[in-house]
Amino acid sequence: MAGSASIPSTPFLKDELDIVIPTIRNLDFLEMWRPYFQPYHLIIVQDGDPSKTIKVPEGFDYELYNRNDINRILGPKASCISFKDSACRCFGYMVSKKKYIFTIDDDCFVAKDPSGKEINALEQHIKNLLAPSTPFFFNTLYDPFREGVDFVRGYPFSLREGVATAVSHGLWLNIPDYDAPTQLVKPRERNTRYVDAVLTIPKGTLFPMCGMNLAFDRELIGPAMYFGLMGDGQPIGRYDDMWAGWCTKVICDHLGLGVKTGLPYIWHSKASNPFVNLKKEYNGIFWQEELIPFFQSAVLSKDCTTVQKCYIELSKQVREKLGKIDPYFNKLADAMVTWIEAWDELNPSGAAAEKPNGTAK
Repeated sequence: MAGSASIPSTPFLKDELDIVIPTIRNLDFLEMWRPYFQPYHLIIVQDGDPSKTIKVPEGFDYELYNRNDINRILGPKASCISFKDSACRCFGYMVSKKKYIFTIDDDCFVAKDPSGKEINALEQHIKNLLAPSTPFFFNTLYDPFREGVDFVRGYPFSLREGVATAVSHGLWLNIPDYDAPTQLVKPRERNTRYVDAVLTIPKGTLFPMCGMNLAFDRELIGPAMYFGLMGDGQPIGRYDDMWAGWCTKVICDHLGLGVKTGLPYIWHSKASNPFVNLKKEYNGIFWQEELIPFFQSAVLSKDCTTVQKCYIELSKQVREKLGKIDPYFNKLADAMVTWIEAWDELNPSGAAAEKPNGTAK
């Protein structure tokens, strides 16, 4: 039975997972997460002024990188890492040596389910990543590998084994992840709806990925988790995680890997300024109307057998088709190539360079 898939009841994987946190402030929020995060290694990417001292609560195992460190480690290739934007977090993905990554924003806290029980978001993400995905045929009871659930009548037996899960995308209670126009017309709206479900996003379907509560298998999809050029000196912001999500989904579809969304929830405590957000998002709001059709129609060649090869080919398509929209996309295409070069330099023999173990369809 699918619901009896072999998933540990407490899958800590503490030696196989890094937690990546981008920040510009002291990490007092970790106190609430201490029971869940303290066993793990943290990679903190400090944005903004590198001379500022970031305080981390005692008892956590962590390494902290600021802009000076990024420049020192990557040299000229540091240009691909965004500055004054949470997109800098992807540097943490690059320097990690673990199989799994969980990333969270510093304004996110432990949420509670409807019964009042605290949600161990990290444990749920691990469960998602360890269970197969079903992107090629939708199960109407959502995730068939969850306890107490199975495949429904009419689901092809040839597809019930599923494929490896590359991405686990979590959600948020309290402050929703809205764009600036929606924030402006619904300033007091809060998400109180807890949906107790996980589902696989079907093949061929894109989604707006949010980076504030996200986990992924670094060995399967890490090189595609590039959060682009955003923030300081760039004509766009707040599209970093969505860019990574679109690229990642196209590559997962090509390589036969799965993406799950739903549980776990975190408590998003602080709404960002909608007027500041509008300035950052302004170009993206227009550009996304052409970006989405681009990714919907993107096709990768059979020669693209690794994530790196997929990403390089996608960068060429970005230059060819999106460069006509704005010169920024030519710059972004260059940065995508630089990112892969830097990734391979820091991970010369890592499993990320091997062919993923998904089954292409």
